[in-house]
Amino acid sequence: MPALDKLTIDTPEQIALEFQLASAGSRFFAIAIDTLIQGAIFTVLVLIALAAGWVGSQGMQSFATWVIAGLLIAAFVLSYGYLAAFEALWAGQTPGKRIAGIRVITLSGQPLSTFDALVRNLLRLVDWLPLLYAVGVLSIFFTSRHQRLGDIVAGTVVVHEQESQKGVVPSAPAVMARLGARRLSVEEVEVIQAFLARRDDLPYDMRLRAARQLAQRIRTTLDLAESHHQDDEALIETVAAEYRG
Repeated sequence: MPALDKLTIDTPEQIALEFQLASAGSRFFAIAIDTLIQGAIFTVLVLIALAAGWVGSQGMQSFATWVIAGLLIAAFVLSYGYLAAFEALWAGQTPGKRIAGIRVITLSGQPLSTFDALVRNLLRLVDWLPLLYAVGVLSIFFTSRHQRLGDIVAGTVVVHEQESQKGVVPSAPAVMARLGARRLSVEEVEVIQAFLARRDDLPYDMRLRAARQLAQRIRTTLDLAESHHQDDEALIETVAAEYRG
């Protein structure tokens, strides 16, 4: 596989994550499936609108008007919110992406946030120009990470589900443990990442104190016993790896 078709991320936990970038073919297969699903839902909405129109013709005009107004709102949400909502709720996947075996992640390897999903899909309107995803196709083919404009602005990339990890995992529990890392706040995760990225530059005694304070905060947030992971840095690495995974 050409190197340009891979994305390698060196994480603060000293794990090299390697992802296979999704090809244009896989992405178009996914969007085709999602378009079919949207089309089926649109068909149902149209049928309901026709039924509401018939009800209105039978003397229930006010009721029919409210139903049709609601359907118009639903159609708008379906058009512009379907992809963003699924990507935010399904960790970077839509039904089409799940079937195609691809997923959206951030360039740092983190799961997609709601904000990321909204930004990358808002610019889909530009990617459609002038017709049939012309701008998006050109962007995918001419960027090294196969990104369309929405991906570039949001800092995201589309990868295949199968990824391999290289390098030495800091500790075996780092991948297998389930400590509830998702309960950590964004601020706490940022502190953890900052510590892991900079710990080698800290004086030894300062590194020990920082690790001790951070591990204590993690134990408190996750309700872990004091004896859980006697090594403070091992606990920090494990939680970081679990959160990323």
